[in-house]
Amino acid sequence: MTKAEKVQFVIDTLEELYPETPIPLDHKDPYTLLIAVLMSAQSTDARVNTITPLLFEKADNPYDMVKLTVDEIREIIKPVGLSPMKSKGIHGLSKILIEKHNGEVPVDMEALEELPAVGHKTASVVMSQAFNIPAFPVDTHIHRLMFRWNLSNGKSVAQTEKDAKRLFPKELWNKLHLQIIYYGREYSPARGWKLENDIITKTVGRKSVIDDYNKKKA
Repeated sequence: MTKAEKVQFVIDTLEELYPETPIPLDHKDPYTLLIAVLMSAQSTDARVNTITPLLFEKADNPYDMVKLTVDEIREIIKPVGLSPMKSKGIHGLSKILIEKHNGEVPVDMEALEELPAVGHKTASVVMSQAFNIPAFPVDTHIHRLMFRWNLSNGKSVAQTEKDAKRLFPKELWNKLHLQIIYYGREYSPARGWKLENDIITKTVGRKSVIDDYNKKKA
């Protein structure tokens, strides 16, 4: 199989398994998505979805959010972890959105990355999922799978993103990054991984990864 054929196999398999790709984080607009994505760092989407309704009941826009203190925000979001940093970020970015962007989330990668506690991945998710602008946010699932599938060397998340953007057609990025996340969770997790269920890795996977798996199983 050539690299192009492998890429096509990945695209076709994911499209077959996940023709629909609902956004995993509950939200109603770009602001609530931005807050939910920020909160999801080192936490699960499921956990974030149990906490965001409690926060958004009190404040679902930057104007209401800045009326809360950092401590009040922290108290609500504590269960998602890293709450000291996240609560400061949520309060700080809400203030900047009011002062610099008329209370709106900017449709601009650089402006998003300038917001407190908003990294490149969070900004990419907002661009792709809130504004439908092509981006390829790389989370731990995508990073792991691109290495397993021998489509990236796994050296860094930045490199994985570069490789993904180079290999996959731009018009598929927004859907594809979600499809890979769903696939990683279901068929190719970090723990409890069963190669026999993982059709993509089984078909196009890195030889060393497959050999290593079989060695451990033997």
